[in-house]
Amino acid sequence: MRKSKSMYWKLSAYFFFFFFTWSASYSLFSIWLGQEISLNGAETGVIFTVNAIFALCMQPLYGYISDKIGLKKHILFLISSLLLFVGPFYIFIYGPLLQYNVFLGAIVGGLYLGIAFLAGIGAIESYVEKVSRKYDFEYGKSRMWGSLGWAAATFFAGQLFNINPNINFWIASVSAVILFIIMMTIKVEMTDSEMERAESVNFKQIGYLFANKHLWFFILYVLGVTCIYNVYDQQFPNYFSSTFSTVALGNQVYGYLNSLQVFLEAGMMFLAPFIINKIGAKKGLILAGFLMAFRIMGSGLVIGPYGISAMKLIHALELPIMLIAVFKYLAANFDTRLSSILYLVGYQFTSQVGASIFSPIAGMSYDIRGFANTYVIMGVFVFAFTTISIFTLKKEPKKLEPKPNKHIKTA
Repeated sequence: MRKSKSMYWKLSAYFFFFFFTWSASYSLFSIWLGQEISLNGAETGVIFTVNAIFALCMQPLYGYISDKIGLKKHILFLISSLLLFVGPFYIFIYGPLLQYNVFLGAIVGGLYLGIAFLAGIGAIESYVEKVSRKYDFEYGKSRMWGSLGWAAATFFAGQLFNINPNINFWIASVSAVILFIIMMTIKVEMTDSEMERAESVNFKQIGYLFANKHLWFFILYVLGVTCIYNVYDQQFPNYFSSTFSTVALGNQVYGYLNSLQVFLEAGMMFLAPFIINKIGAKKGLILAGFLMAFRIMGSGLVIGPYGISAMKLIHALELPIMLIAVFKYLAANFDTRLSSILYLVGYQFTSQVGASIFSPIAGMSYDIRGFANTYVIMGVFVFAFTTISIFTLKKEPKKLEPKPNKHIKTA
């Protein structure tokens, strides 16, 4: 019990500072691109597309390595080391390169952000979810601290951005130092059985996995539903700021709104496991999809900052339910030896594929049709795919496999 609590708190602290680092450097990313780097909507869409492409290239690799090494923390070490340089990277490399040549900057930035954040988050989430099953604590309660970390950084991000955007980047690097120290204290015990199961993972088993029609139905859900909320969020700060008398005021209020949203999200992350355990993983995915469709359509139909803010806050209900439902659906219906591949490829990779396709389309639509009309179209798209998923997602999950518990070694 003591070991379980210690592991819970260390991984929760790791989540907190990872998301704090990410939020400080990335929560106002589209505003930074538009106001500091002076990119238009289409160029910003290209940046997000390149980021998505690099992330999706890394996700299968992260997934295979994660399942092959089991609970060893090699990937956490790589990510934590890269994050130490996040501030200098934005200030001295990424920003100047984007101003010199958008495509060159996009490639360099996509490589770094893809490995460290956009694919890295999936590897971290998958790792913590595995550890939570081993040490018998709810993943959602640990992930809650990540939401709190994001909210804590975002609360000040808008004000600091108006003073100097570089302040946020330096704060991110300081947070990354703490993150690295926490990572060095994490030691996960592995049994001989767990090591053998991890080492038994091979490409033949992965081939069998992708021959399973239920995985493809899940991928259809991800492509038509979950990837859209990433596309929606990419340039939403620009839309929100445009509804205020000055852009600076809009940036500041958005920082407060985003912080409030993520604090509410953290509370829901604590409650989401209880909800999913009651209604089931499939119903959780469907519920999250309909909430998302309502939020995105509503963002295009309401008028003024108050209505738009209310729609944005629905994200705090939707995301925790979706994330916990995804993990529980995959763990219940597929081979847990391949849990990282399932999450990083079946969920994260598919989301990035969708983002790489839809981001430039959304960017051009913002420039031509405006944000409001584009959001209505996106919301209808999500509603349609959620409805289809009622009939395609698997109904009856299998029982989870028992946890081995002898011949302990330390990873």
